[in-house]
Amino acid sequence: MSHSYQFSHAITRKPSPEVVAGLRAVDLGAPDFALMLQHHSDYIAALRATGAQVIELDALPAYPDSVFVEDTALCLPEGAVIMRPGAPSRLGEAAEMAPHLAQLYRQTVQISGADSFIEGGDILVTGHEVLVGRSARTNAAGIAELAALISPWGHRLREVITPEGVLHFKTDCSLLDADTVLATRRLAASGCFEGYRVIEVAEGEEACANTIRFNDAVIAPAGFARTMARLTEAGFKVVQIGNSECAKLDGGMSCLSLRFTPQP
Repeated sequence: MSHSYQFSHAITRKPSPEVVAGLRAVDLGAPDFALMLQHHSDYIAALRATGAQVIELDALPAYPDSVFVEDTALCLPEGAVIMRPGAPSRLGEAAEMAPHLAQLYRQTVQISGADSFIEGGDILVTGHEVLVGRSARTNAAGIAELAALISPWGHRLREVITPEGVLHFKTDCSLLDADTVLATRRLAASGCFEGYRVIEVAEGEEACANTIRFNDAVIAPAGFARTMARLTEAGFKVVQIGNSECAKLDGGMSCLSLRFTPQP
């Protein structure tokens, strides 16, 4: 099923100068805001080059991490699910995204349980199932609520475990096509991708495991030559985008957009 990587739309949000105060697991220094803006522009251009309509939302200075829109929603063909982020400072970002998705979808639903937390960075939609990694930002209650919401749309959810010390499940993996996953060795070794073709990132290049398959392109962070060679040899068209500044805030390629094709 190609709905997992063939998209008509993407939503991005411009970073605000306040992004330098964003959350981070390890302090790698303050991002260069001007360079981040250039990378973000390159990212949008790469999405548009595939023929998709890209919606650019204004910056939200009140939410330093709001450039990472993927955590706010899960977008499926049948509808959008508004998330409930596990980081308290990010709860308002989902509410800001909801009205934009309501304009594009006939149906939107919401994770609403007071004890439920879930972020889009922990959700990998493949051609067969929806994989959700339990993590510090996504708990069992959030996963159970999501499963109940998407089941009527015909989607099967499978819970997996995000490796200890890894922020999001998709920090360590990404979808290349309906049956193929790019993953770190530590995540592949967990057995969560049994039945899939797995391409492992090169040793020492774990930071490039998060890419996005967007229509005919695999959009990947620049600077990881051995892994990119593996993808090219496997027959994928790779487009490399600078990501050095978002990486200082634990951000990758998937974090920067919501990707979807809403049913008419």
